[in-house]
Amino acid sequence: MIRHNLTDTIAAITTPLGESGIGIVRISGTQALEVADKVFTCKSKKIPSGFKTYTTHYGWIMAGGREVVDEVILTVMRAPKSYTREDVVEINCHGGIMALRRALDLVLENGCRLAEPGEFTKRAFLNGRIDLAQAEAVLDIIRAKTDYALRVGEEQLKGALSFKINRIRDKLLEALTALEAGIDFPEEEITPAQLATLRQRLEEAQHGLEEISRSSRLGRVLREGLSVVICGRPNSGKSSLLNALLKQERSIVTPIAGTTRDTIEETLDIKGIPARIVDTAGILKARGLIEKKALQRTNKSIALADLVILLFDGSCGLNKADLSLIKKLRKKTVLAVINKIDLQQRLRKEKILKAFSRVIEISAKKTKGLDLLEEAIAGSAYQGLAPAAESILVCNMRHIQELKRSQKLIGQAIVSLDDKLSVEFIAQDIKDALSYLDRLLGKEFSEDLLDKIFADFCIGK
Repeated sequence: MIRHNLTDTIAAITTPLGESGIGIVRISGTQALEVADKVFTCKSKKIPSGFKTYTTHYGWIMAGGREVVDEVILTVMRAPKSYTREDVVEINCHGGIMALRRALDLVLENGCRLAEPGEFTKRAFLNGRIDLAQAEAVLDIIRAKTDYALRVGEEQLKGALSFKINRIRDKLLEALTALEAGIDFPEEEITPAQLATLRQRLEEAQHGLEEISRSSRLGRVLREGLSVVICGRPNSGKSSLLNALLKQERSIVTPIAGTTRDTIEETLDIKGIPARIVDTAGILKARGLIEKKALQRTNKSIALADLVILLFDGSCGLNKADLSLIKKLRKKTVLAVINKIDLQQRLRKEKILKAFSRVIEISAKKTKGLDLLEEAIAGSAYQGLAPAAESILVCNMRHIQELKRSQKLIGQAIVSLDDKLSVEFIAQDIKDALSYLDRLLGKEFSEDLLDKIFADFCIGK
């Protein structure tokens, strides 16, 4: 990857390309105001470098000082009180592709280079406005699929996770300071009372990390979505259920069994949880190449699912296909659902309760019982760990890994302390645990790590 000079003045379109009311070209760096002076003009003949910070100005973007490119509003935000802690100029153009591209081209011609993906946020991190965990929260906010996921991202951007991690770091630093004093002055032995305090600090840090880590599954679901697969024998109402959950006709529904020959996937918000719902083919034994492919896709979807909705036809008794699916899904997280309760019931739910602890009864066609089903789907994501409003959720896989590594080392230090091993070993474990937390926050980082993180961002953020 080409490494550009971070002292360059950069520019990019920060809004999605396409037709819209407004599009924004953002400039950041030491020459941002100088570049704006060259392309912007207004009736007062004042130039952007003379504007006060946090002010907006009406005028025009001009090519060569003569040709009007667009009528714009220009905003000035001077360092250090800007997104990047550099001088920032934002040009609000009309949202058409041509107007934005011409405005950006002019800015680039007059002393800027095109920003890399995520470079504005990267500069905000490197200039100390946010830490690395907060920088990654920006991407979580952009990708949030539900209000709940958005709130979690916003809390992390405010520094909620960083605050908690820093409190744990403080406990580890206290423990390390006490140990290093014993190493530097070996004639002064660490007393039993000091050892007890040391152990307490390590346990508090360990419990703090455990509390954060417990939320990681729900955090992953909020970021990636809960994978929910609807399966069942042919004509059990799988496609009707997908349509009912989506509140639109997404899957073809006919009285003919086996209408669905492919997996159909849609994402929706279920009680604040982003869920990727997959409707599968009800084929259990393939009779040809197409059905073989369909069965392979169904099996793959089931294998990767976080949750399987096993749908039964309430208007029929259990048959071999139902029993085969019950056996096949024994090791998966399953919601047993009886469909078609609007019809005469021939299926006794007591038989299903022998295999599953709970059965939900619905009518996908009449949309009865769907609220209970949605609650059960969301509940499977929480798994009894529904957080309080002030709880911290860890959504980022990198954060989860760093927390687990730190947690393991703290546990190792506690065991070493109990086994009365040399304080040098214990101190090293604590140093290594601190190092992983510092990597999480960005107190320690490599260029390769930053490249990997910010490569996922869009250009302009």
